[in-house]
Amino acid sequence: MNEWFKEFDAAVTVCDPQGIVLYMNDKAVKTFAKYGGVALIGQSLVECHPEPARNKLLGLLKSQGKNVYTIEKQGVKKLIYQAPWFNDGQYGGLVELSLEVPMEMPHFIRQ
Repeated sequence: MNEWFKEFDAAVTVCDPQGIVLYMNDKAVKTFAKYGGVALIGQSLVECHPEPARNKLLGLLKSQGKNVYTIEKQGVKKLIYQAPWFNDGQYGGLVELSLEVPMEMPHFIRQ
């Protein structure tokens, strides 16, 4: 059960507080294959981003903040969710989830 996210159908990337990639699941390795794939583990996530995304990432690492948005690339819409992770209350870095979503998605308001 510990490795359920390894084959999860969303890209999961985890970095430490300095932005060094600690973990990528199978989907993340495939998604970022042209940038090095599994070889990105141990590398700086900050260096992989152009401006202004680089400054945004540095700000998130420093503030332990959250960043959530959607993108569309080559006809595929994705929800990007970047948030801090903690271990026993100690800040560990950021987790990025990249989930493919339908172009038109139902939205429900629940009471």
